[in-house]
Amino acid sequence: MPISVASRHRARGLAVPLRALVRMVLAGEGRRPGEIGIVLADDLTLRRLNHRHRGIDRATDVLSFGYEDGSRAGVAGVSGDIVISLERMVEQSRRYRVSRGRELARLVIHGALHLAGLDHQRAAERRVMRRREERALEGSRGAIRALDRSLRLDR
Repeated sequence: MPISVASRHRARGLAVPLRALVRMVLAGEGRRPGEIGIVLADDLTLRRLNHRHRGIDRATDVLSFGYEDGSRAGVAGVSGDIVISLERMVEQSRRYRVSRGRELARLVIHGALHLAGLDHQRAAERRVMRRREERALEGSRGAIRALDRSLRLDR
């Protein structure tokens, strides 16, 4: 099934590594992708979505919306959208002193883990989520290099 990437910003070269990350994460969770959208957006978009769907009136770095509730009837596998704020990604890459590609990969991985059913409401869940993120990042060096190359070209 398709994994699509949409962005108002230039996103050349990002689609292939982003799709690979989602497939890798879902495979690691024993799941396969259905229809998945990756949306690269801005803080305002994430703030509006966060407010509308979670009642929190501030921007966030990544939101995931799963569609396994039957709204995509007939689609096998994990379906949903991962929406990422590129502004948060840039700011967080500076704060955490990692490359933009690594931070974008972390956000996509985090979103894909949510689509696979993981959460982080409780401390034990947060520990599991963090371990799975780190494991996925370790296996993503090639995708991170590709993201870094593409993000350098877009500056």
